[in-house]
Amino acid sequence: MCGLAGYGLSDRAGSVDRVLLQRMTAAIVHRGPDSDGHHVRGPLGIGFRRLSIIDLAGGTQPLFDESGAIAVTCNGEIYNYRELRAGLEARGHRFRTGSDVETIVHLYEEHGARAVEHLVGMFAFALLDSRCDPPKLLLGRDRLGIKPVYYARTERGLAYASEPKAILALDWLPRRLRAHALVDYLVQGYSGGEHSAWGGIRRLPPGHVLEWQPGGEPVLTRYWDLPTDAQRGPADSAEIRDWLDRVVREHLIADVPLGAFLSGGIDSSAVVTSMAAALSTPVVACSVGFDEASHDELVTARETARILGAQHHTEVLRADPTLALDTLPWFFDEPLADPSTVPTYLVSRMARAHVTVALSGDGGDEVFAGYRRYVHDWAENRLRARIGRAGRALSGVLGRHYPKLDWAPRPLRGRTFLTNLADDPAHAYFRSVSQLELADARALLGPAAREAGAGHDPFVAFAEHHARPRGVDALYRAQYADFHTYLPDQILAKTDRASMAVSLELRPPLLDHRFVERFAPLPAREKVRGARGKHALREALRGRVRDAVLDGVKRGFDTPLDRWIAGPLAASVEQALRALPADWIDTRRARQLFDEHRAGRRNHARALWSLLVLERWRARHGVEDALA
Repeated sequence: MCGLAGYGLSDRAGSVDRVLLQRMTAAIVHRGPDSDGHHVRGPLGIGFRRLSIIDLAGGTQPLFDESGAIAVTCNGEIYNYRELRAGLEARGHRFRTGSDVETIVHLYEEHGARAVEHLVGMFAFALLDSRCDPPKLLLGRDRLGIKPVYYARTERGLAYASEPKAILALDWLPRRLRAHALVDYLVQGYSGGEHSAWGGIRRLPPGHVLEWQPGGEPVLTRYWDLPTDAQRGPADSAEIRDWLDRVVREHLIADVPLGAFLSGGIDSSAVVTSMAAALSTPVVACSVGFDEASHDELVTARETARILGAQHHTEVLRADPTLALDTLPWFFDEPLADPSTVPTYLVSRMARAHVTVALSGDGGDEVFAGYRRYVHDWAENRLRARIGRAGRALSGVLGRHYPKLDWAPRPLRGRTFLTNLADDPAHAYFRSVSQLELADARALLGPAAREAGAGHDPFVAFAEHHARPRGVDALYRAQYADFHTYLPDQILAKTDRASMAVSLELRPPLLDHRFVERFAPLPAREKVRGARGKHALREALRGRVRDAVLDGVKRGFDTPLDRWIAGPLAASVEQALRALPADWIDTRRARQLFDEHRAGRRNHARALWSLLVLERWRARHGVEDALA
């Protein structure tokens, strides 16, 4: 796990300034505290920060081909590097190190940009090919978007990095928030897609490569996607177990202490159980509990660890919201309104005291439809089909007149359900992954943001993803959309930044692309039964994982936002509402939400938390008031 940064000049006769290159890598030292490396060829330069995981002595990057003309840096791990290396050596390639990353440069010699198709792992890499005139830059990102790559194209040239702060260290761009990103952020809680929150900075999408030469324009090519033409046939329990054991075993490659996150949930329990079977020594399992008993799974995790004979490290923590306001904005670079950034950071910090690499259960909910919203979406689609057009019209009328009972118990909050029945499946599901309706978000915008963001609707991009699969059920379309939006831009962004903030490599074996290809497109009946998701996975784990885990109530890293906003964070919200630029936010409207929340009339916790995080991000990164 490491950090990438580099840049190239539009002037083909120019030369990269090593001091500037070093400034870029210094900005992301937390991603790679062990060493750095830089390589310059005229108008192109690549830089690197290393967290040593494999071949500690010889794996310092950049790494080169036999001639020294091709150099590569890579953030992440290539799990099939041993098989790749054996084949490459048989074809005459000579390796200088034992690093997994060196396979990339030799594959590139044979396959060019299509070398990425041979890699199994989580990765973001930058390759400099000086055999070309001018030299060529190739950027690649793994299929699911586990590792990040950002880039910016300006008149001066092209810059890239694992985090925007390294690009901004060049001072090529004004530090401005994109108006469209502000709309996305208020609606979704994050800014997703190809455009980052920063004006002029883009994300390389998952499953893509980018090629660029000085004097030209970047060319993006998609090399992978989830199946879109048909769903897969059923999978028996033995197949799921075999694949689970395989991907976990392949993720255990490391020359440093390795462990796992262990909660009381199905996914992490499944991963740790497979680890225990694969390792000859006890699994190092790291678990945390929280003061809020509603989502404390420590008792369940302890029992799982005891049964498996794990070396179990535990800690009871307080989910301190000030971390998200004072510490995390620097590491996250973009505003992210997910309050679970706090416990994710705390778990990572605790684990880093014991291991350098940790496996997680991330991805299980997306692959096997484990989120409650998938179950609700599945039920709504079945009911929508039964009630017909007349029933949907009646639901729409009832939904418009049903009171919005934010503070009421969930069974009494029927407005969203009725509204969803009247809507099309894409809109209905998008509502379940949004924190604000578009109209409510626009009402919060200041005049400049409202004008610049006029006509922009984040649903448009989501709908394109939702519609892409053909001949499949609506549940898989929802999963497919999540794999292209929510997963890379919120969940994986959160886990990457929170773990990298403490120099911890976090590996999600359930997001191995082969595992995802096989099981995410299972028919809905294989994933949802009754009122629960993950049916196929639960049944595959019977006898391996305790029934108390498989049949327990799902708990996440939820946080008591409503109490935080009305109580200990009230003064911080007051300050944020005063400090946010008037061009961004209509502070009068925001103040109204705050007053309603404190009085208990409406629950506006998510919107107010979003504004609070937004202001702390703005202050920490010196963002200008003017919008991009």
